[in-house]
Amino acid sequence: MSLSIRPAVPNDIPLILQLIRKLAEYERLLTHAVATAEDLQKALFGERPVAETVIAEWEGQAVGFALFFYNFSTFRGKPGIYLEDLFVEPEFRGKGIGQELLRHLAKLAKERDCARLEWSVLDWNEPAIGFYRSLGAVPLSDWTIYRVTDEALDALACG
Repeated sequence: MSLSIRPAVPNDIPLILQLIRKLAEYERLLTHAVATAEDLQKALFGERPVAETVIAEWEGQAVGFALFFYNFSTFRGKPGIYLEDLFVEPEFRGKGIGQELLRHLAKLAKERDCARLEWSVLDWNEPAIGFYRSLGAVPLSDWTIYRVTDEALDALACG
């Protein structure tokens, strides 16, 4: 296997945007993929980065990525790594690239004294669910994610 995983650098922003759009298309959420190069520059490489990205390369060709950030467990008193997005180009699936991306993040979590590695998956994405379960991941069916965005976020912020 000729796979390498490396931290993203600022010159990777066009590539990351392209992979984000491919992921959004796969997840049937392309209209929601509105991030710009400027957004990613600030978030990943700005004065106060809030997320990190690693790039998976197969024989020198970029074929996938994982974007992640810290969360925190008050009960454990330690940070965790939250995997926001993981994507491998369809023609490169089945080669262990997704598993290696997750293994890379698990190693980072251990090195950084994190209590956990977690992520969300769309409930219809059976291939991903089966893959994650095969790695020992378990769904947290007793938790429901809530989200406030756009006008609701504005209204909440304004009181």
